[in-house]
Amino acid sequence: MASTQDAALHPRGGTGCASLCAADPGMSSTRNKPRTPDSIPLIVSVMLPLVLVQVLVQEASAHPQCLDFEPPFKPQWHLEFCRQYEEFGCCDQKTDNMIAERYWDTVEQLEVAGHELCADMLKEIMCQECSPYAAHLYDAEDPYTPVRELPGLCFHYCCDFHSKCRHVLKYLSVNQVLQDAAERDASTFCSILDLSDKDYCYPNVLKTPDLNSNLGQVVQDPNGCLQLCLTEVANSLRNPVLMLHSGDDTHRKFIAEQVGFVWVYLRDGSRLEQPFLDMSGEVMTTPWLGDERGFLGMAFHPKYRDNGRFFIYYSIQVDGKLGKIRISEMNVSAHDMNLADHQSERVILEIEEPAANHNGGQLLFGLDGYLYIFTGDGGKAGDPFGKYGNAQNKSALLGKVLRVDVDVRDPRGKQYTIPHDNPFIGDPDARPEVYAYGVRNMWRCSVDRGDPVSQRGRARIFCGDVGQNRYEEIDIIVKGGNYGWRAKEGFECYDLKLCHNPTLNDVLPIFAYSHHVGRSVTGGFVYRGCESPNLNGLYIFGDFMSGRIFALEEDKTTGHWKERRVCMGDTKACSFPGLINHHHKFIISFAEDEAGELYFLATAYPSSSSPFGAVFRFMDPSRRAPPGKCKQKPVPVKVKGKKIPFVPQELTVLDTSEKPTRPPPRKFKLATKPPATSSRVKPTTATTATMTKKDTQPRKEKQNKNRNIQMREKNLRQESKELIKKSKADAAVALMHSCNHARNDTASFTPYF
Repeated sequence: MASTQDAALHPRGGTGCASLCAADPGMSSTRNKPRTPDSIPLIVSVMLPLVLVQVLVQEASAHPQCLDFEPPFKPQWHLEFCRQYEEFGCCDQKTDNMIAERYWDTVEQLEVAGHELCADMLKEIMCQECSPYAAHLYDAEDPYTPVRELPGLCFHYCCDFHSKCRHVLKYLSVNQVLQDAAERDASTFCSILDLSDKDYCYPNVLKTPDLNSNLGQVVQDPNGCLQLCLTEVANSLRNPVLMLHSGDDTHRKFIAEQVGFVWVYLRDGSRLEQPFLDMSGEVMTTPWLGDERGFLGMAFHPKYRDNGRFFIYYSIQVDGKLGKIRISEMNVSAHDMNLADHQSERVILEIEEPAANHNGGQLLFGLDGYLYIFTGDGGKAGDPFGKYGNAQNKSALLGKVLRVDVDVRDPRGKQYTIPHDNPFIGDPDARPEVYAYGVRNMWRCSVDRGDPVSQRGRARIFCGDVGQNRYEEIDIIVKGGNYGWRAKEGFECYDLKLCHNPTLNDVLPIFAYSHHVGRSVTGGFVYRGCESPNLNGLYIFGDFMSGRIFALEEDKTTGHWKERRVCMGDTKACSFPGLINHHHKFIISFAEDEAGELYFLATAYPSSSSPFGAVFRFMDPSRRAPPGKCKQKPVPVKVKGKKIPFVPQELTVLDTSEKPTRPPPRKFKLATKPPATSSRVKPTTATTATMTKKDTQPRKEKQNKNRNIQMREKNLRQESKELIKKSKADAAVALMHSCNHARNDTASFTPYF
């Protein structure tokens, strides 16, 4: 005997009374195939509004989607009831148990009333709320269409349901029009439940290859580009150069503008009216298009929550001529957690800049607790400073990765000391601050948090190094590494004499691309967030000039990295409220929030005085984490000033952020209560991970309870089949009579939504 699970995965169809409805005008399995005029019955006058509504939303119906307008997910633990969707779908354990409660309540009502149980079909239909295509089955792809009370059923399957189980309908829906249609005839009833797109009705949705191949994986366009969607997080910013979090569990976002302002954004999306930091009076920048000088870097101390220390990196000009970069330490205000103490600045390091470009600008703390400083090679073209250039000269601080200890001050007056294991600490021809060298202008670096389970990759530092004439590259920083510039650009030689020097011993990029693709790399992050599991381990970055977004995927066996191009999802893929599938061209920086979710900052016009910058967050429309898994418990933020609410400017795909009109009913108030002595056993998720110390029920008792559930399901199926067998002939005759007269009686019915 087939199990209930098998019955749900391979539902009956095309037999019994369904064969009596073979004249269904819409039974073609070809997606969106129109009905021919001579096959449209009188019901067209009733169903036309339904068809028109469905046609209007077809553009939003080619992707998995749940009734909450979110992508499907893999439940954290197995499902006890709708098991066919425990690998991937729209139900977690809580929702699964709620459906099971409704199911057993309905079965008991059927028992009390002496009706056929129809257990298999009842379960199949109720479990469609867990389908990864639940939104399509219930017409909930967008908020403009009322949500159905029952899923869309394929015509033959619906006829079978009507023949055997229409008495169950009053326990599934309170809609009187639908119930009247069911009592009248099968054709009217099934036309109401029909979907215009036959691939999405149940059970066809289980059999369509296009819908079930690669289900839950990142959607790729015909060229293999990974389709992602975006949400707008902030706007009206003047060249937003960085976004970071303070690591203090407040989940605030600090967004810095090139002109020297740092703004605080709260979890609700609002921005504080007063900036956290205003360095606009000190920062050297101009409104010139593409000027690289300005406020360029910032890093919070790993123990910021306790010591309130943070560090900044910005351009200054001395006596109106000499340009420098300055790295300073500052403190948060003792009176307001959302304000910096502007009087607390202590200069850590200043480096002369011989040109206006290649200013570096990245500050970050490694997991070793040391401060890493990334400087450019000094500017101009080809690093023309000295015999070998600044980058290959270890006695210069330009063109380097520097590492210093800011927790211990040098007794000789410096605001930092040198870590004992810096690679060139004993080299008389090298500055002890140098950690790695041979870089041109590393623009945006990040520390890999590591895989959340295995911790693979933890503490690696990734950087994008801007190229000269031909190549852009991505590097992983290692202690003492020589990254080749100016001897090499990417994998190729730039200075032939230096390139063929046998002592070069340079560290090769993990990836490089030519200027046919982009001309100015913007380094990114390895995704280690929770909400988009498919992206875990992908290093995502972009190009400032071309606006292109890339992803690199590591081969864990060989350690090699393979390119995975990222593009914005098409209209169908991003048809979720609040999502967009476009962004500003000039990608300035990438960022991650305290939870590890990934963002990027871009502008439509790259001038420090142009308020066209925005911040976007990535979202994978094909899969999300299960509900509740990614919840955070942020520390409360004490706000003393005014909050400015966030007002989106970008046009979303659906042009709305509304929720569905209403969800399908989760619980009905049943007319007849079951007897008090009922032996009904309701399914409960018996998973060790969901048990708590307060759970006093022994595990063995729960296992016995589950076995009772399975036995009861088996008995119900047997009883149902026996009852169906006895009434099958009468039902078939009745249905044939109904189908023959359906066309004469449908004009008075209207769709139930």
